[in-house]
Amino acid sequence: MDNRRLLYAISISLAILVIFQVLGGYFLPKPPPRPAVHAITNQTSAPPSAAPGAPAEAGAAASAKTAAAPRLVIDAPSVKGSMSLLGARLDDLVLTHYHKTVAKTSPLVRLLSRSSGTKPYYVQFGWDAAPGSNLAVPGPKTLWTSSGGVLAPGHDVTLSWDNGAGVTFQLLMAIDSDYMFTVQQRVVNQTGAKIEVFPWSRIRRDYLPSIEGTYILHKGPIGTFKGTLHEMSYVDVRSNAKRRAGTAFQDTDIGGWAGITGKYWLTALIPSQGTEMTGAYRYLPRPGHPKDAAYQVDYMTAKPVDAAPGAAAQTTLHVFAGAKVLHILNAYQHKYRIPLFEKAIDFGWFFFLTKPIFLALDYFAKVFGNFGVSIIVFTVLLKVVLFPLVRTSYRSMGKMRAVTPKVQALRERFKDDQVQQQKEIMALYKAEGVNPAAGCLPMLLQIPIFFSLYKVIFISIGMRHAPFILWIHDLSAEDPTNIFNLFGLIPFHPGTISPFLHLGVLPIIMGLTMWGQQRLNPPPPDPTQAKMMQFMPVIFTFMLGRFSAGLVLYYCVNNTLTLIQQWLIMRNFQHHPRHPADAKV
Repeated sequence: MDNRRLLYAISISLAILVIFQVLGGYFLPKPPPRPAVHAITNQTSAPPSAAPGAPAEAGAAASAKTAAAPRLVIDAPSVKGSMSLLGARLDDLVLTHYHKTVAKTSPLVRLLSRSSGTKPYYVQFGWDAAPGSNLAVPGPKTLWTSSGGVLAPGHDVTLSWDNGAGVTFQLLMAIDSDYMFTVQQRVVNQTGAKIEVFPWSRIRRDYLPSIEGTYILHKGPIGTFKGTLHEMSYVDVRSNAKRRAGTAFQDTDIGGWAGITGKYWLTALIPSQGTEMTGAYRYLPRPGHPKDAAYQVDYMTAKPVDAAPGAAAQTTLHVFAGAKVLHILNAYQHKYRIPLFEKAIDFGWFFFLTKPIFLALDYFAKVFGNFGVSIIVFTVLLKVVLFPLVRTSYRSMGKMRAVTPKVQALRERFKDDQVQQQKEIMALYKAEGVNPAAGCLPMLLQIPIFFSLYKVIFISIGMRHAPFILWIHDLSAEDPTNIFNLFGLIPFHPGTISPFLHLGVLPIIMGLTMWGQQRLNPPPPDPTQAKMMQFMPVIFTFMLGRFSAGLVLYYCVNNTLTLIQQWLIMRNFQHHPRHPADAKV
């Protein structure tokens, strides 16, 4: 009776959850829209020990001047855009190889945006004067002069500004064919006295981006300090900075790198690896508007740069702004000796599994020209590698099925004495050479592989917008078909009402293969557990309905191969129940 009550309680709970998800969209009030986060319109000036950068212009006038200022055009194979000569802001950049949707006519992915737009996101360069110095340095209102032409691979451009007192500041800009900018910050001293300046650079995001998916992947400030990867979420940046006068994290190191990362894209500052720099993650709220804030990552030289009379001094900085493609990150890591730069791709704690899976899928995709085929080939090879262990497990399951009638007889015989019942069942298992736990090995093996593959498909930029066959146009997205609108015959998307009402073809196939596996497995000894297990194919089918098509494809192929494998092994066991290999179980 207690077991029946437990089963009824679980069933009623699941029913309530489904009804809530289905009908909640109709009867429950929708949450109010989240207030928009706008660009910072004011910023206090800061000495070299604080946030680098001169005061920013305020209000609509600043946006108008920024929009109307002359710009340096950027034209490279992988990126296109422009740089504002007002304040030396790299604030207009799109990625030429990536579109917003699977449609090739959709807009290109925009990485950096102007401060005059709704989502300002930019890179800026500048200098701070040494404390006590009256040296005029360039600021947000400074209008730079370009040497002319378009910034492109093989064609460098120099930006210059003369402070009118014998000192010229220069930015020597270069770009390669991928995503790396090289910036030399040079000071030419034509006065009769030595000058000291602190070159700085910053990445500034004047809004809070979407943090969806952060439970499995890091989004926000990231960098390497003293050989250790240091990640911080937007939430932690905000909370830490409120306790530390705007600075969430700060450290001084020789070399390293720091930036802001998303799911597929990265913007990073990479100082010269032989220069001592102070890097920081900051949260800069807008005075009087607590919901408006900026997230900033910046670098400043730890010691002043000296320029002797009649001489020049310079520092070199690299800026990465582009897609997190592993082989590109690896190439930059080796070329510029950037520590742990490939860690910008979040392989997670199980990197010893996720990275090999990532490399294998990427290799097969290049060989076969399709990531869907890559997943199928990877799954087949994985089954081959794990076959010896799985074979042993299925033989144990076959033995379990053979002794099930005897177990049931013992349960009936000792139904009033649970202790004696368990002793008799364990003695039977020992006499028959049955290991009940051995049959769980295939599932235990699949769990880490499942989560690792889910992680890989989620983070892999190669999987983004990757088509398979027929109706699957994006393996990184859910199966677009839905049984609840008769696979598109009804012009209605039930998934907008509840996630439970989205169930495509692939998840249904996966559920059927899981049900077939369950039919071949011996039923659990506990009747209540057996009844609960009957719900598992249905539960997993609905769970995976919103997962990426690539992951569900893996599960479909894996289940189908397992089903065939299990049937053959158990059929062979029935014909040869005393196979010599059984003695090893």
